[in-house]
Amino acid sequence: MTRQNISSNGPWEEVVGYSRAVRIGNVVAVSGTTAAEPDGSVYGGDDAYQQAYRALEVAERALRDAGATRNDVIRTRMFVTDITRWEEFSRAHGDFFREVRPAATMVEVRNLMTPEMLIEVEIDAVLTGD
Repeated sequence: MTRQNISSNGPWEEVVGYSRAVRIGNVVAVSGTTAAEPDGSVYGGDDAYQQAYRALEVAERALRDAGATRNDVIRTRMFVTDITRWEEFSRAHGDFFREVRPAATMVEVRNLMTPEMLIEVEIDAVLTGD
């Protein structure tokens, strides 16, 4: 099977040595994605809902670049810096995936790449040809 690396041309990809997403066959894995903007700022400020939704939008662009859609998503993982804000993060996830309803996990982590980042999302998708 052919491997397709998808880049977002983000500043950390070259330094860390990763791709925004990787597709092999009908499987797509999207790397941890935040609400970071190209200029290094974080979209949404301290708004957990806005950061979560933006991270999902960025991840969805990588899915599209790999030939997938949100309907192909089978699992999401949310790494959050303050689990007490779970309802805000969950509402964004629900608004984004209400019709798809992938398997989902949310765990609290101590920190992300910068203190302004509140959430990082990973996505796994399987293209079914439907």
